[in-house]
Parts: sequence; C-alpha cells; structure tokens
Amino acid sequence: MMDDSELEAMATPSDSSLGDAVSGRGQSVSGEGDDLFYIPERRPSLDLGPSPMDTSHWQYVDQASSPALGYSSMTSEGDSIHMSDEDGSPTRVQLNGADSYSSCYSLDSDDCEKMIPKLKCKDDTVSELPIKPEFFQDPNEPRHPSLTVAFTFKAISNTLGKLSESDIRYFKMLLWKRYSHSFNTHPQALDMVDLVDRLLECFNLEFSLQITKTLLQDIGQTKIIDYLETLCIKNEVHYDLCENLKKKFGEVREDADPQAAMRPFDDVFTDLYISSTCDNGPNIDHEVVTVEKLDSSRKKEKLLSTKDIFSAERMKRKHFKFMLITGVAGSGKSMAVRRLVLDWIEKKSHLHVSFLFPLSFRELKQFENSRISVVEILQTLYPATKKLRDEDYNCDDGKIMFIFDGLDEYKGELDFHNTSILRDLKDPTTLNIIVVNLLRERLLFRSLLLVFSRSQVRRCLPYDTHYDEIDVRGFHDPQKDEYFQKRFTDPDQAARVIAYINSSKTLRIMCHLPLFCSLVADEFQPIFRNQATWAEPPRNLTHMYTKLLLALIRPHRAFRAPTRSLNKERDFLMKVGKLAFDMLERGKFKISKYDWEETGVNDVEVVINSGLCIQYMKSPLVLCHEKVISFIHPTMQEYLAALYVFLYFTNQGKNIFEQQLKDRFKGIFKGHTVIELYKSAVDTSLRHDDGKYDIFLRFLLGMGLKTNLGLLEQFCTSTVKWPTLIEDATALIEKRIRENQYPGRNGNLTLCLQELKS
Repeated sequence: MMDDSELEAMATPSDSSLGDAVSGRGQSVSGEGDDLFYIPERRPSLDLGPSPMDTSHWQYVDQASSPALGYSSMTSEGDSIHMSDEDGSPTRVQLNGADSYSSCYSLDSDDCEKMIPKLKCKDDTVSELPIKPEFFQDPNEPRHPSLTVAFTFKAISNTLGKLSESDIRYFKMLLWKRYSHSFNTHPQALDMVDLVDRLLECFNLEFSLQITKTLLQDIGQTKIIDYLETLCIKNEVHYDLCENLKKKFGEVREDADPQAAMRPFDDVFTDLYISSTCDNGPNIDHEVVTVEKLDSSRKKEKLLSTKDIFSAERMKRKHFKFMLITGVAGSGKSMAVRRLVLDWIEKKSHLHVSFLFPLSFRELKQFENSRISVVEILQTLYPATKKLRDEDYNCDDGKIMFIFDGLDEYKGELDFHNTSILRDLKDPTTLNIIVVNLLRERLLFRSLLLVFSRSQVRRCLPYDTHYDEIDVRGFHDPQKDEYFQKRFTDPDQAARVIAYINSSKTLRIMCHLPLFCSLVADEFQPIFRNQATWAEPPRNLTHMYTKLLLALIRPHRAFRAPTRSLNKERDFLMKVGKLAFDMLERGKFKISKYDWEETGVNDVEVVINSGLCIQYMKSPLVLCHEKVISFIHPTMQEYLAALYVFLYFTNQGKNIFEQQLKDRFKGIFKGHTVIELYKSAVDTSLRHDDGKYDIFLRFLLGMGLKTNLGLLEQFCTSTVKWPTLIEDATALIEKRIRENQYPGRNGNLTLCLQELKS
C-alpha cells in the first residue's frame, strides 16, 4: 500500500469543469443562491465484445477485509442491496462474503460498475486497508422526503466547490486511501461531477453526506461542514414548509357554502389584471355616460403577473425590498397571494427565494394581546421553522420573503417615530412593535417584504420609506368568461351564467371585480346543485348590486372593524347615500375634502372598513399632490344614491324630488305615495339628455321588487307593503313611452321595464 506522500506525488490536479454524470442523469438541479447544474446523460457503455475476459494472468491474493464497511448496518437477505430514491436513480452495491474485489470494473452496469472478483492465491498477501470510520444508520429511521439524489449531488458539489485546489487534492487522496475499492481509477483524475457522481453510485445518500463530512473534518474544514449541514437543514425546512403551504393554499371552496366541496386552486384561478402603475383610480367604464378620467397617472402601464412581483429581473432594475400591492375591495388581492405562493412551491417563479412566509393579519390577530418574538410567531404558524437557526434568517445564500395580506385589517397604531427599535428576532415584544419594525425594514434587512392592502394604507407609511407599488385591478374582459368556465365544469352551466352577465352591459362591466363574479356564481350554484333546470335567478340589475353591498358592509367589514348595530349601519348608508345623490346631481365622481366634512363620515370607514370607495393620489402639477376619493365604480355611486332615495321615502315618507321640483311645478306634488316618487324619478331622468339618471332610475325601480325588498327591509323602520307597485310602475313607464315627449330617452324606459319584469 502506498503512503500519503507517494499518493500525493502521483496526484494530478483536477479541473473544475463539469463533466458527464451518472446519478440523476439528464436532470436540472437548482437551489438556494447557487448556479444551475445540469446533470447530463450517462456516457455510452464501453463495448468489450462478446468474448469473455481472459483471467489467466490474474494473481491470487488472500481475501481482503470487506470493502463496504459502511453497509454493515444495511445487510439484507441475499448478496445484493438495491437502494433507490425518489428521483428514480437506483444504486446497486454488490456484496459477497466469499470473494474479494479489485478496482477493475466492467462498464456495462446501469448505475454502479460491476466488481470482478480476483482469484485467490494462498501464497500472496496484501496489506490491510487504512482504517475507515464505520457509519451506522438506524434502519427504523425513515429517510426525510427532501433527501433526493438531485439535492445530495448539488449539496456535495457546492460544498466541495468551496475548497481550495490543494484541499480538493487532499480530499481526493483521503477518499482513495479509505475507499479505494469504490474507484476503478484514482479520484485525482475525476472532475467534480464525476467525483460526486461516483460517490453517490456506491454509497447511499446518507452515507455519501457522512463520508463528505468526515473527510472535511480530517482536513480541518469545520466551517465548510457547517455550510453542508446548513444546506441539509434548510432543505428539510423548505420541503416541510412547502407541504404546509400546499395544504393551506392549494384548495378553495366552490362557493360561500361552508359545506361546499373543495377544489384545487389551479382549477379555478383566472389570471388577474395587475398594473405596473399605481394611483389609477377606479374603473370608469359605464353603459350610458362617459366618465372623465379620474386619475392623473401619466406613466405608461405595463401588465404584470404574480411571477413579476419581486422577480429577480425586476429587482435588478428596481432596488426595492419593500413592495406595496393595492387594489379596491374585491379586486382579487387574496387570489394573487395564493397564486404567488403556489407558483413558488412548484418552482415556477421566485427561485431566488429560499423561504416564503405568508402572514395574514387575520392570523396575526391572535398575538395582539401577548408578548411574543418574530421567531415564535413563525414557529407557531409554520412549525417546520423550529429547525432553523438564527443565522439562517440572515444568510446570503437565498432571500426570505414575507407576505403580509390585509394590512388594512390591522388596527394597531403605526407610530414610526416613537416605536422602539427591535433588532433581535428572539426578543419578546408586542405585535405592534414587530409590524412597525418590519415595515421600517429594521428587521431581517436581507428579506423581501410584500404587503397587500386596500389603497388608503399608504398614508400610514413614513414619507422616507422606499417601496415599489403596483395595482391589482381584477379581470380583463376575456377573463370574465374564463372565470365562469372554470367555476362551472359543466359547459352548459357555464354558458348559462355567461349569457346572464351578457344580458346587461352594466353586469358585464361589474364582473371586472372577482368578488362580483363570485356573487353571481353563488346565485346559480344552488340551482345547478339541486338540478332545478326550470329555476331562474333574479335577473334584475338591482339584486346583484344589493348582494355586493351586503357582502362589503357585513362579512368583509367584520375583519376590519367591530360589528355595529343595525341603526348605525342604516345611518351610515343614509349619509353615504346622500353624498352619492348630491354628487350625482352635480355630475361629479370625485369626492372632495369639503364633501366629506359635510357628510360627517370617516373616510377610513368608507374606504378601508366598508370598501365602498377608493383613495388615490392625483398630481395635476409636478409638485402638487392631491388626495382623491371616489366610489369603487360610478354605478356603485348611482346604486347608493338610489338606496338613499328609497330609504328616505320608506322611513320618513318624503319624496326627495318634491322640494327640488315644487318651485318649477307648483301644486303637482301633493301626495307621498310610492307611485308619486316614481313619477318624479322617471320625469327627472327623461329631462336629462346626458343619461346621468338612467342607471339610477333602474336601481330605484328594482328596489321595489319582492326579491330586493326582502334584502333591504332590514334597513327600513316600517313595513313596506307595495302590492301593486310593479303594475303601477309598468303602467307609468308605458304611458311615458306612448306620449313620446322624449323620443331619444325611450331606450332607457324599455330597460326599466325589463328591470321590473325580472
């Protein structure tokens, strides 16, 4: 046996180029912060011809000690042990107690070269192999699912890649001395890929890692051992975290029914309209009137997907670690969170991110009244992180992304000037201090912070905070049909729903909000589930807007503010409705600061809590910035105006148009019957050629239908009994059409008749 000096003398430096590999062949391997490795296909086997090998010249030696001491704890019945991993790359180790083996191999095996036995000669002896450490593995301990051939190959390759050239030569020399039976040539002749590949062929994954650590220990590279152990720990945490997130975000319910079946999110997700610009204002598409552009954004808009959010390419162009994603209520922000998380799990995007932690403020509320650290929060919500060490949160090998969904739901005071600085992740403190320090980027300074919120939360951020902002705006027109085609797997059912939204241009426009689409689908779902093909959902426009209003001020508001009494809710709707009606009369769609002061309504309540309005910044001049508030859509303003007129009449018995028209038509408005109210509304609409009261009139007429009265009567202080309303209103409108005093306005009167027939 040669000594170390002789081995080192014959060693040839290995180049660092990537050669051919056998284990995991044909795979692409990527990891945290590392370059992409491609493991090419196996080299063709060497053709030795059909003749058997001539062994007449072989020498006889005494049987040597077992060359595979590392497998002493894995002996099974028979002479062959087959090991395989999830990647489908089997490893075959041939053990035979009766024969010894040489380093001469045939090259026609599948994964590991077959060992050809030498014939024994009693007179010949060999020196003992160097002492090797013996590794033990508990046969009852299952292999962690994250430990695969691909990962092990990459981890060992990257670890050895950190060694100097001389340390690599020494590593190979020790490997040859202790495990020469596993190599047909001296490892000094192997490049990095072949070296690691050979190691994985002849030892299982656990032993390959242990051998690497042992040899690194012998050459005094303890820091590199720590690096390898860190890779293994982070790989296990990454796998467990992904499994946790799959269960949490991978499935959604078909509808609002808590008993409804769960479906894979991929089956129902529809691409969202995400704009690269912010302060875009509300959607202003309208069936009748032309609404002047409400925002002042001059930037050219670029359409984005969730894969573009904090993408490696975008981060090179914009050096932000904090991104704010805003959108009106029901625009699909939570859908975007799910899509981003699942794409990261499936390695479709954000490969530069090591760990991704979605932290919704609905979950964080459980920590509001306790002292807790950042680490404890993560370990509570994601138990897999208990394996991580402090240094793993601030390493350079990969980014950590935090996703805060629903910052608008957080009611703690965000005091960025007087809140104490938090630097240690393990220091127990209050949730408020943690949130402020994260938004201030004082914690985890290498991490990426992604915040989803309704628009007004920007005013809570300090002026010197550097962040990027994009806007989630719901669906483009083609995605509206796609949503229903995915929601209803039966094509006939999907076609029926699409026909319904196409029956009204306003319905079609409002389906730009995913929340509105889901409400439409919820109307049809019970009908299809009960197979009542004859049943029809309410087909009037007013019904779906009433459903949207109740969804925003009830279940969606409940996450943001305490439940209020019915009286306070009615008072709120009357104040907001009066504002909407006054603006409608003036033809305005932007709410000024003076208007808010007149109504006495808190803008936080109407923008954040109830989500009926949107706040954005307008810059009429370069250095002039104006805060603007508008309703989430012009038709929502018209609906609330109609609701105000309806409740003003039913609760107080007053006709809102009477005072406005009495000076012009004295003596006409004497009664306070519902038909008098409708006469006033119809005549007001007809006199305005611009059509600004057209949609308002449809809403007001629709509120008198039985299906809508059932939803709105909770806001009425007295019982509403209008038994002949539909007949009386229909007769009134038909009379106005016959009179034909306003020929250009008859089209809207016809649509009003359709609203009453639904």
